[in-house]
Amino acid sequence: MNATHDPRPIGVFDSGLGGLTAVRELFRALPDERVIYFGDTARVPYGSKSRETVTRFSLEIARFLTRQDIKVLLVACNTASSYALDTLARHLDVPVVGVIEPPVRAALAGPASGGDPGARRVGVIGTQATVSSGAYAQAIGGLAPGAKVTSCACPLFVPLIEEGWVEHPVMRSVAEEYLADLRAEGVESLILGCTHYPLVAPLIARIMGPGVRLVDSGAEAAKATAALLRERGALAAADPVAGREPRHHFYLSDERLSFARVARAFLGRELPPTTIVDQTDLPWYERTLPH
Repeated sequence: MNATHDPRPIGVFDSGLGGLTAVRELFRALPDERVIYFGDTARVPYGSKSRETVTRFSLEIARFLTRQDIKVLLVACNTASSYALDTLARHLDVPVVGVIEPPVRAALAGPASGGDPGARRVGVIGTQATVSSGAYAQAIGGLAPGAKVTSCACPLFVPLIEEGWVEHPVMRSVAEEYLADLRAEGVESLILGCTHYPLVAPLIARIMGPGVRLVDSGAEAAKATAALLRERGALAAADPVAGREPRHHFYLSDERLSFARVARAFLGRELPPTTIVDQTDLPWYERTLPH
């Protein structure tokens, strides 16, 4: 292996298909890198599950991906990042990037309103589990102790997005209801704490107004992954054949009826080869947690 290049793929996982918005950003930031993605579509959603269950699922998938000889793991699931990131970092031999710290740093970047960094007003929207975990508020408090954080769970966003209702009047009504408190608090930046939410970012931006900066958690995590690989000299070399794309591969734990339509919407392009991992035939995961 060249000291300044690492041809191994980037591993990415999410509880379902929303993490493909982070993969889309990886494709943009790192066009020469291969990506192996795992979507746990058989056990989605994670947002209503316990910390222990989400941690177990995350370890199972991480072990599957590390057996594919990945060089870094991007946890493109906000719930898994909230609950399982520390456990994954302790038990894996590859670096782990989550979707909590990168968007927090982005939300706190730049001048604060009124010139007082301690008076920042940051909003966070996500699943009930992500908001209840307090992971974003804790990360923001660690970097900007005086910042005011307003969080809001938006449980109806994901099913409406997957239904394709991103421009539907129902989506707008729901979004206006969810975002009312955030508008009243006068937040300066709003973290989209779910990888589904970039699909309704234009709607959220219209409701919040031009003075609020939206921060895409998946996009910021993809940028952090790219920066990590550059710092380590672990980027893949460009393919000598001009125009030839890396060989990406996707894995799913179940093929949903709407898979192709939803996945293309998240990825913004046609899908690479996709394999359904049959849990009844293939021992792809280990049930025992490490001691």
